[in-house]
Amino acid sequence: MADNPFLSRSTLPAALPPFAVIRDEHYEPAFEAGMLEQREAVDRIVADPAPPSFANTLEALERSAPVLDRVAAAFFTVASAHATAPVRDLEERIAPRLAAHADAIRLNGALFARIDAVWHDREALDPEQRRLVERTRIELQLAGAALDDAAKAELTTLNERLSALSTRFDAALVADTNELAVHVLEERELAGLAADTVSAARRAARARGLEGWLLTLVLPTGQPVLADLEHVGLRERVMAASRARGTRGGEHDTREIVLETVRLRARRARLLGFRDHAGLVAADETAGSSEAVSALLDRLVPAAVRNARREQAELGDDVTAADWARLAEQRRRREFDVDLAALRPWFEAERVLRDGVFATAERLYGVRFAERTDLVGYHPDVRVFAVADEDGPLGLYLLDLYTRDEKRGGAWMNSLVDRASLLGEAQAVVINNLNVPKPDAGTPTLLTLDSVETLFHEFGHALHGLFAAVRYPKLAGTNVPRDFVEFPSQVNEMWVLHPDVLPGYARHVETGEPLPADVAERLRATAAYGQGFATTEYLAATMLDQAWHRLRVEEADAVTDVVAFEADALAAAGVDLPAVPPRYASTYFAHVFAGGYSAAYYAYIWSEVLDADTVAWFEEHGGLTRENGERFRRAVLGRGNAEDPLEAYRAFRGGDASIEHLLRRRGLA
Repeated sequence: MADNPFLSRSTLPAALPPFAVIRDEHYEPAFEAGMLEQREAVDRIVADPAPPSFANTLEALERSAPVLDRVAAAFFTVASAHATAPVRDLEERIAPRLAAHADAIRLNGALFARIDAVWHDREALDPEQRRLVERTRIELQLAGAALDDAAKAELTTLNERLSALSTRFDAALVADTNELAVHVLEERELAGLAADTVSAARRAARARGLEGWLLTLVLPTGQPVLADLEHVGLRERVMAASRARGTRGGEHDTREIVLETVRLRARRARLLGFRDHAGLVAADETAGSSEAVSALLDRLVPAAVRNARREQAELGDDVTAADWARLAEQRRRREFDVDLAALRPWFEAERVLRDGVFATAERLYGVRFAERTDLVGYHPDVRVFAVADEDGPLGLYLLDLYTRDEKRGGAWMNSLVDRASLLGEAQAVVINNLNVPKPDAGTPTLLTLDSVETLFHEFGHALHGLFAAVRYPKLAGTNVPRDFVEFPSQVNEMWVLHPDVLPGYARHVETGEPLPADVAERLRATAAYGQGFATTEYLAATMLDQAWHRLRVEEADAVTDVVAFEADALAAAGVDLPAVPPRYASTYFAHVFAGGYSAAYYAYIWSEVLDADTVAWFEEHGGLTRENGERFRRAVLGRGNAEDPLEAYRAFRGGDASIEHLLRRRGLA
């Protein structure tokens, strides 16, 4: 332990974890030391003979786990983005131990009694202190702090097992996704793909010691190559591979994990006094209840499905899921004279990052970015940028752009350090992960429009983490309700095609010429194109998530066939369109079975109500201006969870969000 880098605060800028010296063998001892440190700190809190106060209870609890916080932030970043065999092995072993450790604190009756006493005297506290004690008390209540000892013991067992299942699901999905990558030996089958996509496929094959080309899979059902591949048989192979994940038997089959997870979640919800897991989750979200979630989804589903059926008729009623993207893209080209694949040379990754993502943030919020090549991440692909504004440093932004076999699918943001003045952390460290295929050396990285939107989206999360400056760690950064956390990221997508932004970064990779103005206008005109499909595939996954997690204990125990349940659930929800499969099927629904979105995948469209309303506000007030950006930053992005997020939004907007803007955007009005 003498040289363990997690035992003390990093001396690097913004307390960036010292990845250059961190070794796999450092993690487990640091986890053990960190858990011991926090247990001893909690013991001191509950043994304190002084009457419970905010300082000796809430603040002491916030200070209780510096080592554990440091090692967990670094380890789970690596476990998601560069999960080597030793990291995977430790993740599987440490997850249930961490769950048991968390339960020992959350279910500590003496600790809850002290927090409850402070809560009863909360009117004497300042607003942020009141917010902290209220949030802590609610979380402990929902975690089971008021249960009797027998129920607490059962709950701890359930949580340990659920933690282990989540880790197993993630590991199995990553492995099966890698195995199901489509190996191509005949170059003619790749007709239609751009040269850099073919280059990336060749590089992926070489990395595994294979001849030919390898089409790796992204997390959603729909694969990007399907829009361009001309070879019918290869399109069918790609779609079949995507949908087969987790269903092929053997060690990477996820169906039994899904069933056990659903059963245990239902049992835990009942133990905590809720009808089902969905009700338990909604109770601590801005939605407040499953009924509120249903009210929104029931309003959206019929209109979305009508639009999807209309689009299907336009493409041909016999269109298949494997063909939809290609036919839809061909129709887009005919009707709007826009070829998305042909636009990729205008979306070179470095220019998109610097002249699009960074430049927009500078115009809106006055922030500047400077690459720090002297600072390193956990992998050579990770880049580090210092972020500052006119008042000084804000922290570090890390970008890990490329796909790897050791990285889970999708795109995400997470924080390594939050700005919490109680702990002396004045700067944040945030990271964005994407899964862009890496071309051969010397070949520029050209993004699809979808990847450009994803980068802007994830950077919205990063800004939220960089700007949120509060006193207490629990309220810091993006630690807001799940159905609010997607709001800042979705707002940041508004700038992708904005007339003041697009010309800055959409320049041809070879000539530097800007995207022609008439093409840009036609591109904006296509914004609502295909929304029937896009909204329906998303809502299908959302309804599937709700169906699994609205099962009571007896109902969950009765389900034995994942595929059959899924088919029945989609039919019951009215979203069973064979040509429009769910964005994620149960067996590869990582958001729900390996992430934090169980019963909360609705959060994206719930947040989009706020997002669309905010876009309308920016349009009403002059768009991309420093004044508008400052108002949004101070009122929303900079607040973290130091006040109720919806109250912060109302203060920014002057009232509640209107759903009409979302309905118009999605063609659902």
